Amino acid sequence: MQYILLGLALLLLVLLGLRTFANASPANMAQTMRNIGGSAALMAALFLAATGRFPLAIPLGFVAFSLLRGNFPSFPGGFGSFPGNANKRAGQNSRVRTRTIEMELDHDTGDMEGRVIKGRFSPQMLSSMGQRDLIGLWADCQVADNQAAQLLEAYLDRRFSDWRERAGAQPKGSGESRGGPEGPMSVDEAYEILGLQQGASSTDIRRAHRRLMKKMHPDQGGSTYLAAKINEAKDLLMG
Repeated sequence: MQYILLGLALLLLVLLGLRTFANASPANMAQTMRNIGGSAALMAALFLAATGRFPLAIPLGFVAFSLLRGNFPSFPGGFGSFPGNANKRAGQNSRVRTRTIEMELDHDTGDMEGRVIKGRFSPQMLSSMGQRDLIGLWADCQVADNQAAQLLEAYLDRRFSDWRERAGAQPKGSGESRGGPEGPMSVDEAYEILGLQQGASSTDIRRAHRRLMKKMHPDQGGSTYLAAKINEAKDLLMG
């Protein structure tokens, strides 16, 4: 009887997944597959635990958690969804927001992650979007949000070496599109860009600035826009 119930549950998950695929965009399919696989692994782990087979249930439970943890809410000091830095020390991540996207840079690895906060691709994570959708988002931002377009150029350069040819964009290093006026940077925004807490010392500010410029300087494959924002944040906080 237990095996019959487990089989029915798995069949229900498959049917639900097929229905989701019918209504989902290609950019969301990878995440949907992870959710279905994680849910199936979790149910199997619970079934094995209920029948006393803990040596099999425990590793399967870890697999389920690794697939599903992006769906869990954020908790202080624990795991969670974007920005994903709840369990990291202050100063390890920088965040920049425009009207269209929110981008985060990991100081240690130089990895970039972002989320669309406005427009037809909202609220997708950039890492879940394919090249075609990212180029579509970049094209939208070329018209409506030049600052976001420049951030996306740096992100796309890291993920897809051929995206400029596909999108008809200018070759890298030939000059990025210039954004319109954004207004003065706030102190809070400056701290977020440098990944620092309020009241950080001048030594911490200079150290964060140097670390970020090594990752984001245009000569190192970074973004002119991001480098300018990093410099502006340092100048503001240093007075």
